[in-house]
Amino acid sequence: MLFFPFDYTFLLLIPALILAFYAQSKVSSTYASLSRKKARAGLAGWQVAQELLDVLGLPVKVEEIPGALNDHYDPTRDVLRLSSSVARGASIADYGIVAHEVGHVMQKKEGYSFFTLRSTLVPVAGFGSQLALPLFFIGLIFAFRPLMDLGIIFFSLAVLFQLITLPVEYDASRRAMVLLERSGLVGLEERPLVREMLNAAALTYVAATAVAALQLVRLFLLRESRD
Repeated sequence: MLFFPFDYTFLLLIPALILAFYAQSKVSSTYASLSRKKARAGLAGWQVAQELLDVLGLPVKVEEIPGALNDHYDPTRDVLRLSSSVARGASIADYGIVAHEVGHVMQKKEGYSFFTLRSTLVPVAGFGSQLALPLFFIGLIFAFRPLMDLGIIFFSLAVLFQLITLPVEYDASRRAMVLLERSGLVGLEERPLVREMLNAAALTYVAATAVAALQLVRLFLLRESRD
């Protein structure tokens, strides 16, 4: 009997997929709501990024990129990229996102262990996640265990990457709050709103980890079904 992606083991993924859908909806709705609340400081997102980087003495380039909520720090080129809406926005949500990315810059400069480890795993995890499922299901169809095992090993690397990402993202959010509070860019009454934005974003990483972990369990179950 052959097992394909849509089999009984797929039911394992449903709770995590629901969480992932909820997390994505939550971060989108939270950003939409808080993006209408202008920050007291009145600076645009790119100005906040530049000010924080200057205060910290971090010579990192700030670039605006098209899209929405695709903000990220590229440690290989030392570039902090902000989506147009965040770079030009001046809302509580924009400040939280900018400070979070600056938190990643601090992690690199301070040699934060989990950040360093995650950066090291990026090419391996990317390569593994692309090959893992095709290799596994080819091995499953032809009952070739070595290929299934190789797929599981590759996918395990992707799960490990997701697990390491969690402390990296939560630490960046912690740093973001400290940065914004110490800089005076957000007032006392604005801080809970910034935390709301950061917590919503963090939930997406929790959901991604849950999906990956349950997918790995599913692969093991399918592998055993071929015995």
